[in-house]
Amino acid sequence: MTSTTSVQDNSWLWVFLAWLVALTATLGALFLGEVMGVLPCVMCWYQRIAMFPLVIIMAVGLMPFDDRCVRYALPLAVAGWIVALYHCLLYWGVIPKDLVPCGEGASCTDVKAVLFGFVPVPLLSIAAFSLVVVFLSIVKKGSRNE
Repeated sequence: MTSTTSVQDNSWLWVFLAWLVALTATLGALFLGEVMGVLPCVMCWYQRIAMFPLVIIMAVGLMPFDDRCVRYALPLAVAGWIVALYHCLLYWGVIPKDLVPCGEGASCTDVKAVLFGFVPVPLLSIAAFSLVVVFLSIVKKGSRNE
């Protein structure tokens, strides 16, 4: 096995793991909204706008493998991470209530937005985006070193 083949195999694995995280987050968001009836707030919608296309972008890049999908997926994941961070700061009360973008509908700081009674949904979102960004950054760094 050549060095290039090994790097490509590792890159495929990292993109696959990032896709798996994005798919899990997307299915989780759909489950919460459609099955559990939890209304998403404005910030949740923005995060969904960033997360849902990642599943498609990375799936297209996996078969056949093309590590150039990272150049499209990584900026989207970073943008989603920034929105998720802002949402977490709103949820924890670090950002004042005056800067909450939610108007009508579900509140971005709703205490009911917890899973298993103690894990806030915004924290799950930032964790998912963090994993995707880390996995895709590994691929980007590996392709730069070739």
